[in-house]
Amino acid sequence: MKKVSVILFIATGIAMAGCNDVKREQGSIYMPDMAYSRAFETYSSRDSILFTTDNAHTDDKIFYNNMPVAGTIARGEEMPFPLTKDASGDTTNYIASKQIQNPLPPLDSSHMKEAERLYLINCAICHGSKLNGNGPLYKDGNGPYPAKPATLVGDAKYENMPEGQMYYSIMYGKNLMGSYAAQLNRDQRWSVIHYIKAKQAEAKGGNIPAAKDSAVMVKK
Repeated sequence: MKKVSVILFIATGIAMAGCNDVKREQGSIYMPDMAYSRAFETYSSRDSILFTTDNAHTDDKIFYNNMPVAGTIARGEEMPFPLTKDASGDTTNYIASKQIQNPLPPLDSSHMKEAERLYLINCAICHGSKLNGNGPLYKDGNGPYPAKPATLVGDAKYENMPEGQMYYSIMYGKNLMGSYAAQLNRDQRWSVIHYIKAKQAEAKGGNIPAAKDSAVMVKK
């Protein structure tokens, strides 16, 4: 019995001593490839912080930059807008955008309906469902927005605005209008412009360019 007590006393002392010295550092790893993933991290950029001056890794991860080559066009996409956003106070590219033509052919009835849906979701809140600048944000001057947005139908300035310049405004924003590049992809921006131009022509009693069914696919 005395031996058992002594053994218990010694074991308790060892356990208490071990608890007082908490191990903070990681020990040796028997199979590091299972503990740390060596897989390529697709689309991740190299972080210079993770590399020393001699370009050696300072951690256990492999970084692989698999980004597309600059200027690459994905299959099925339209050509990107060739002009960048003007610097503050500059209008060079905004003026140059007048020369850019809409790459989409005239929309058929089904795609025109989709373009109208996109307009109502993204544009009508400011420019109005009738394109008269009287959307819910203005509401005849009684809305939360004090300044009337652009009148797309009924104002010669916007009725005569080239499609490329409209695209520039949607892509980068213009004056108080912010960019809608995140809300609409390339095809959708051009199709909304087709819709606006069609409504402008309709208001003037002109002919809207006809298109055969399924003439163009608008990405959703």
